[in-house]
Amino acid sequence: MIRDADTHVLPLRFQGGMMISRMKAIPLLLLAALALSAVTSPRSFAAPAPQAMTAAEKLDINTATTDQLKALPGIGDAYSAKIIAGRPYRTKLDLVHKKIIPQATYDKIKDQIIAHQPKAASSTTAPQTK
Repeated sequence: MIRDADTHVLPLRFQGGMMISRMKAIPLLLLAALALSAVTSPRSFAAPAPQAMTAAEKLDINTATTDQLKALPGIGDAYSAKIIAGRPYRTKLDLVHKKIIPQATYDKIKDQIIAHQPKAASSTTAPQTK
């Protein structure tokens, strides 16, 4: 016999013979769905996003030593020697434009390097008059 769900509480029968009223089943099903989504959600296992390096933390390709350059991913003895020989650089992208390193290597290190410009020598002496 089927009754109206709004006026009567109809029991549900689960596997194993357990019975539960519909009024209790809805919150339990919602709770189970929330628990399952929290466990299987990719957001719950995602690592925090790495923070971008500041300019002070980046390696200056115009002043870095061979050892500092070799610490970068994809940079070995040959590339570090080419980087030093190609100085000075106006921008870090000059490494690719001047064909010092390939684009794929640049893509690995671009967030870790910077090309600082040397400070212009300021003239503190007054011009001489005759």
